[in-house]
Amino acid sequence: MPASLSSSQMASYRREGFVFPVDVMSPGEAGTLRSGVENLEQTYPDGSLPQPISQYFRVGAHVVIPLMAEMARTPAVLDAVESILGPDLLVWSCELFIKEPHTSKIVSWHQDLTYWGMGETDDQLTAWIALSPATPQSGCMKFVAGSHNNRIVEHRDTFHEDNLLSRGQEIAVDVDESTAKNIVLEPGQMSLHHGRMFHASGPNSSDDRRIGCAIRYVTPRVKQLVAERDYAMLVRGCDRERNWINVAAPSEPFGDGAMALYNRIRRDQSVALAQGATQQVGLYADTATRGNLS
Repeated sequence: MPASLSSSQMASYRREGFVFPVDVMSPGEAGTLRSGVENLEQTYPDGSLPQPISQYFRVGAHVVIPLMAEMARTPAVLDAVESILGPDLLVWSCELFIKEPHTSKIVSWHQDLTYWGMGETDDQLTAWIALSPATPQSGCMKFVAGSHNNRIVEHRDTFHEDNLLSRGQEIAVDVDESTAKNIVLEPGQMSLHHGRMFHASGPNSSDDRRIGCAIRYVTPRVKQLVAERDYAMLVRGCDRERNWINVAAPSEPFGDGAMALYNRIRRDQSVALAQGATQQVGLYADTATRGNLS
C-alpha cells in the first residue's frame, strides 16, 4: 500500500476538495474493526451505560473507546493526512456513522465546519474510512467538486428524525445534485475531504449495514473561536501552539476517568456545536451522571 498521497492525489484534493479511494488497510483488517464495533454493541446494550452506545459512537468515540483511538492512529491514515496537513496532527473527533439496511436515514447537504467554532480554516479535514461497502445503494457520501472554495454558507436546522446530523442542518442554498460525485469505497478504503466541502449521503437500500468511521483531524494552528475550551488528541508530531487541551487515548472501554473527561468535553463543546439552535441538540443535551465533574 502507498504510504502517502501521490502528487496527483494532493493536487486533486486542493482542486476538488476531496480525494478517494485511498487504501489504508486490507479488507480483512477492516472486517476485524467492524467486528470490534459490533462486539461493543453486543457488550453494552441500552441501559448498561449512562447513554446509549450510539451516543458514544457519534461524539468523541476516541475518548472512551480504545478501538476508535487506535483507528484514528492508523499509520497509513496518518501518512495520507500528513501529505495534506503537514507533520503535526491532532484528532478533534472520531465518530461512527451507521446506517442500518433498508432504512431511510440520510445526511443532508452541509459543510462540516459550520458549527464547530473553528472558523473557515484550511487546516482541518475529515478521513472517512469504510468498514462496510459504501455504494450509492448503501448511502455513500457524495461531494460537489470545488465547493470547498466557498465560504461557509448559510445553513438551516431541520431536526428531522431521519437526519443523522446533530441538528439536521442543511445548506440553505440550492445544491445542483447533478454535479455531485458518489464516493464509492470498499472496506479498508477511505476518502479525505475539506471542512467546507458540500456533501451529503442518501438512505441505505442495501441488505447490509453501512458503517463508516469519520475522523476529524486538525493541525495545532487551528483554534476554537466560540467555546471557552476545546480538546484534541495528539497523534503525530508535536503541538507547540497549545490551542487545545491535549487528551490521551483511553486504556479501557468506558473507564471512570475517561467517562468523566468525556462529559467535560461534551459540555464544553456544546457551546459551539449547539450555538444558535432553536431547540435542544440531542447529541449535546444533558451530560451523563456517571463520572460527572462538578
